[in-house]
Amino acid sequence: HRIQLANERLCLAHCIWLNDREMEIIRDTKTKVMHCPSSNLKLGSGIAKVPELLAMGIPVSLGADGAPCNNNLDMFQEMRLAALIQKPRLGPKSLTAETVFEMATINGAKTLRMDDQIGSIEVGKKADIILMDLENIHSTPAESIYSQVVYSAHSTDVKTVIIDGKIIMKDREIKTFDVSSVTDEAKRELKKLLRRI
Repeated sequence: HRIQLANERLCLAHCIWLNDREMEIIRDTKTKVMHCPSSNLKLGSGIAKVPELLAMGIPVSLGADGAPCNNNLDMFQEMRLAALIQKPRLGPKSLTAETVFEMATINGAKTLRMDDQIGSIEVGKKADIILMDLENIHSTPAESIYSQVVYSAHSTDVKTVIIDGKIIMKDREIKTFDVSSVTDEAKRELKKLLRRI
């Protein structure tokens, strides 16, 4: 804070050991926070005070922190863990499914300073939309759409992805590149990397 790094353009990941004064600085400087629950759980590093940060008006978004820190980049898993991780500490209503959904959507857009373009479905914003099949045994019956998506859905339930109005994936088939070519190249590059180590 003294060297003026904290500002509305800064996003701080994790924020697991913040004290009250540090949370006030984050709020006052309009700094954003990114919560990475699976990484924090895997590394045993701590649990961010997400409900408290949100109550202070600080936009908290969700992140995965990269595969080395959690072995997965599944935002549906991050949503579920974000919703569950606070409950032992603050009770069953500490973070609602709707709030977690907002963390994954509009708050992510706020973190990127793009909430005027993405993060919600509104006239004038880019059409970034996913279509899901929620008629699976693991997501039925539904208490609410937010609970269904946050607690029950998997990334494999996403059937179609539309980015800025362009269909990128339809019926789980990527339309913009050859998946097998990309995975083959990734495997070749990994072998090269491992030989150098």
